[in-house]
Amino acid sequence: MIRNLTLVAAGMVLLSGSALAAGKQDFDLVNKTGYPIEEVYVAPSSSDDWQEDVLGEDVLESGKTVHIRFNRSTKTCKWDLKVVYTDKETAEWDEFDLCETSKIIIKYNRKSGETSAEYE
Repeated sequence: MIRNLTLVAAGMVLLSGSALAAGKQDFDLVNKTGYPIEEVYVAPSSSDDWQEDVLGEDVLESGKTVHIRFNRSTKTCKWDLKVVYTDKETAEWDEFDLCETSKIIIKYNRKSGETSAEYE
């Protein structure tokens, strides 16, 4: 899957100020898993390649939130999300409608061993 340069630009401004105007797909990612997240990938649902980690060098600690920005010209609404924990375990979700979602909260249930995502 080939991702357009808009997604690359979105990743580059992830933790910076408002270098680009906000897109309607911008959202907050909240880590409530109890474990640090080392990598975050966001890709259009129509693609098959995750491309670059939008966290870069940063780690999203449990209990923390990161705001993920998109370029205003980004048109796609359906996006997939993948997180990689510091122990290299992964979790993936398909087809979040980021035009309708402002927050994604990731949780981990230790009893069942399942990771889930709630969204607002």
